[in-house]
Amino acid sequence: MCRGRDSLPITCLERAKELKALFGSLLQKSDSITGHSKKSDKLRFNVEEPLKWKESFDNLLTSPNGLCLFRAFLVSEFSEENIAFYLACEDYKTTKPSKLASKAKKIYDEFIGSDAPREVNLDHATKAITKENMEQPSQSCFDVAQSKIYTLMEKDCYPRFLKSSTYLELTRKTKTG
Repeated sequence: MCRGRDSLPITCLERAKELKALFGSLLQKSDSITGHSKKSDKLRFNVEEPLKWKESFDNLLTSPNGLCLFRAFLVSEFSEENIAFYLACEDYKTTKPSKLASKAKKIYDEFIGSDAPREVNLDHATKAITKENMEQPSQSCFDVAQSKIYTLMEKDCYPRFLKSSTYLELTRKTKTG
């Protein structure tokens, strides 16, 4: 289950608010908008960026700004565990071989196991395949489960995000700004 907004890193929540404010109020000023985060990192935004997110789900996920807003949206929809699992799998793929077993167990226990606190919606067959893959953890042991969650987000959450008031407001201001 999703733990709500508190489960998001505070920097992501702050950044989502900052992005909404920057996109919303500064869009008409120029072709690129610059703002500062609390860490004094310089952020650059292309005013066309929100429009690219509608082109494909991959465009949304590969955009740090889009991913952050999408994640905040999923928190509001009580389904943040999906993107958290997807990102955990992406991170897992870069894990050193010596740490695969412990990291795989952590991901499995958090997202897939029967008593997982942030259990994702997977069918029995996918859970069985993933459990079997856990016997010899490799960097691809979550690929089937990750693919199912990706498809779920792409077919369900992503269209709702594109219809959300936040996204529609951003794109409206982009088009009219």
